[in-house]
Amino acid sequence: MADPLNNELVDALILDRKRDRRWRNIRFFIMVLFALLYTFLLVSPSQQDADEPGFNPKKPYVSLVRLNGEIAEDKSFSANKVVPLLTRAFADKQSKGVVLAINSPGGSPVQASIIHDKILYLKNKYPKKKVTVVASDALASGAYLVATAADKIYVNEDTLTGSIGVIMSGFGFEDTLKKIGVTRRLFTAGKNKARMDPFEPLNPADVAKMRTVLDDVHQHFINDVVQGRKNKLRGNPSELFSGDFWIGDRAVELGIADGIANVWEVLKSDYNVTQYKNFSPRPSFLNAFVKGVDSELNLGLTHETSPLREEL
Repeated sequence: MADPLNNELVDALILDRKRDRRWRNIRFFIMVLFALLYTFLLVSPSQQDADEPGFNPKKPYVSLVRLNGEIAEDKSFSANKVVPLLTRAFADKQSKGVVLAINSPGGSPVQASIIHDKILYLKNKYPKKKVTVVASDALASGAYLVATAADKIYVNEDTLTGSIGVIMSGFGFEDTLKKIGVTRRLFTAGKNKARMDPFEPLNPADVAKMRTVLDDVHQHFINDVVQGRKNKLRGNPSELFSGDFWIGDRAVELGIADGIANVWEVLKSDYNVTQYKNFSPRPSFLNAFVKGVDSELNLGLTHETSPLREEL
C-alpha cells in the first residue's frame, strides 16, 4: 500500500514543475514579443509618404506637406524633419506645385526661420513651382512666419491667424527660499552670467537687456513678413505687428492672408488638379505608441516657463 505522504510529495513536486515550466514559457513569450517590437521600432520609418486613397501618379498632382503642432527641434514640425521633405516635394518633376497645409500655434523662432529660408531657397531653385499655404485651426506666430515664404496664404474663416510678436515668460522666486529656510549660493565668472536669475529680484539692467533681445527678434519677424507679403499688407503696422491675432475673415481684410479656402478648393482653383502626393512628416511608431496623437491647440495664450519663446 502506497504511503499517502509520499504521494502528496510527488504530486506537489509535479505541480511545482508544471508551474515552473508554465512561467518559463510565459517569460519566453514576453521576451520574443519585446524583441519583435524592438526590431519593428528600429526599422519603422520616422517619415513616410502616404498618398491619398486612389492616387494616380499618371494624372496631374501637387506635392502636399502637412505641418502640424508646435514648432520645436524635437517635434515633427522642425527644420530637421521638414527641410528634407520640402526638398523632395519641390524636386518632384511631375508635381505642379507645393501646398503646405499648416495647423500650428508657432514655437521656436530659429526652427521657423530655417524652414522659412529653405522655402525661399527652393522657390528660387525651382522657379516654376508655386507654393501655397492653406491653414486650418491656427496659423500663428512662427507658423505664420513660415507661411510668409509662400506665394499665397489661404485660411478658414475661423482660423486664428497672425500673432506677429515675441514672448518670454518665467517666474520670480526671490522670497521663496527665505520662507522655507534655505540659503542659496551662486558663483559666476562674468558679471552677467546670472542674468534673469529667478531667485533674485529683477533689476533694470536685465529688463533692458531682455527688451533689446525681444525687440531685435521681433524686428526680424517683421522684416520677413513685410518682405513676404510686400504690398499685400493693408493694416496699420502698429496693429499688424502688435502680437495680436485675428480670425480668417479679418486676416484677409488686413492683408496677412489672401483668401478663404480649404485644400481641395486650392488644388482646383490654383493648380487645376484634384489629387496630391503626400510628403508630410510622420511620427515614428515609437512616438505614436508612447505619446499618442497631440491634438491640443495652444496659441500661447497660456505660456510655459521657457527661455525666449517667441510666437514665431
